[in-house]
Amino acid sequence: MHSSDVRAKYSLKLAHVLSLAVGLCMAGASLAGLLLQNSLYPTDELRHSFLANEFVNLFIGLPVLLISLWLWRRGQLVGLLLWPGALLYILYNYIAYLIGVPFGWLSFVYLVLVVLSAYLLFYLLSVMDQTSIQEQLAGDMPVKIAGLVLVGLGALFLLRALGMIVTTSLNQMALPRSEIGVLTADVILSLIWIAGGVLLLRRRPLGYALGLGLLFSGSMLFIALIVFLLLGPVLTGMPLALIDVIVVLVMGMVCFIPFFLVLRAVLSKSGPS
Repeated sequence: MHSSDVRAKYSLKLAHVLSLAVGLCMAGASLAGLLLQNSLYPTDELRHSFLANEFVNLFIGLPVLLISLWLWRRGQLVGLLLWPGALLYILYNYIAYLIGVPFGWLSFVYLVLVVLSAYLLFYLLSVMDQTSIQEQLAGDMPVKIAGLVLVGLGALFLLRALGMIVTTSLNQMALPRSEIGVLTADVILSLIWIAGGVLLLRRRPLGYALGLGLLFSGSMLFIALIVFLLLGPVLTGMPLALIDVIVVLVMGMVCFIPFFLVLRAVLSKSGPS
């Protein structure tokens, strides 16, 4: 077994190749969105919802995936555990794109990104030696803090998304298509966060395998949202929502702190095998 396959039951070379394909598709989709923005995002609503996010995907989402793969190739446990988080970040984004952007030729790329990211996420978790990971992290990982944060954030985002859906339905209002895409992605991600948090609180091996990645995906999404809010005025002329930036930053700290605590525990066990 290759040293990079540490704490996995089977070789991850195919998963590595497919993840690079995900990164290539992601780069292509983001570049297309930036270079062909007038045809892909013909309305102000679409430009405000997705244009800044193309920069975020290209300069945050893609590097996050590549760094995870690089660490895994070096035989680091931290790379293996961050990898699912990077894929979850991509899955979240392109569910929103697949639903929120009007159908066109890029929709097939979005579909490939959603399917491949979901497949790789489930595959990685199925081949991880979860028991070995639990044994190594059990004494150092702040399980209760991480689990409670995941359940709390997941419940908060889930209630927000469901509340918006119910409110608009009762008021007989139509949500913009882009908003439907984001809310759908929010519901899916929230349920995954809650499930992962419960698994951690119950000290299940899968919870230990998922914990760092879930906190990583949450941290990256908060960072991406802050960058999105800062870039929006530059790219689309929309006003700078400084209060929103501060609120997101404060909320993000709830995720950043347990992420760094769990990351520190994993790094202490993360040498090559």
